[in-house]
Amino acid sequence: MGEPSQRLIEPPAQVVFIGLGNMGQPMAARLIEAGFRVCGLDNTVSVRKRFEAETGGTASDNIEAAVSSATAVVTMLPTGNVVRAVVESIHSHLRPGTVIVDMSSSEPIATRKLGEQLIEAGYGFVDAPVSGGVKRAIDGTLAIMVGGDNQTIDRVEPILRPMGRPIFRTGPLGSGHAMKALNNYVSGAGLIAAVEALKVGRAFGLDPNVMVDVLNASTGRNNATEVKLKQFIISETYGSGFFLGLMSKDIRTADRLAKELGVGVPLADTTADLWDQATEQLGAMADHTEIAKFRSPVE
Repeated sequence: MGEPSQRLIEPPAQVVFIGLGNMGQPMAARLIEAGFRVCGLDNTVSVRKRFEAETGGTASDNIEAAVSSATAVVTMLPTGNVVRAVVESIHSHLRPGTVIVDMSSSEPIATRKLGEQLIEAGYGFVDAPVSGGVKRAIDGTLAIMVGGDNQTIDRVEPILRPMGRPIFRTGPLGSGHAMKALNNYVSGAGLIAAVEALKVGRAFGLDPNVMVDVLNASTGRNNATEVKLKQFIISETYGSGFFLGLMSKDIRTADRLAKELGVGVPLADTTADLWDQATEQLGAMADHTEIAKFRSPVE
């Protein structure tokens, strides 16, 4: 690529943000606050109107026109298949050197193939999924895992910094998505373990709140015990803002990656099965903390 394509993408550059859901809107809002000119895109009219009203950004339903003037395109979409479909639909409208930043949770090997195709065509591409939930999206403190060429990551780091810290450079294309899937596997396995421990403790007569305090002061402490059990499960509010179906998808992605690499992961196999069963029983749009309501076949 020529010299202009190596320049940092800094405010007030034009950024198109595709996907304005629970995570996407606050992430795009951080870019607006940082001085970027952000055009938000989403299939739902009410979501686009909310984005404009709450962030001061502009929204559009004309994706081709929006991306034609963009320096960078950020995707925050449900699956890698949706990302690929969107990228294929806008491909011919992108300016040479435009960088696509896929912040969705996608299949790592498919991400690598998509990225290689885009780079071959003269565009930049990095995968940069996030972790931390809605609260940290609002605060701009998401953990961001970035895979790709270091020069391209350098270019888009001014876009990433308003949305998150820390920012981890995980390696080549697809490595960010691999790390995100593996992170959510560990998180999902820990949440199931914590929920099962609560069920056993309650049956024995232990106070769930005391149990959480003990776990958090002991070696059983994990993300679920710290930020999910009291806040969303014991309180029965189930309002973390992350869907059960998305967690199930990410855990299955990690399990599938292990199989593609020939790595045996019996616990991941079981964990992925349990989350898939919970999604079928409770619905993909249930909050992922509603896994506490799941009744397995052995119960």
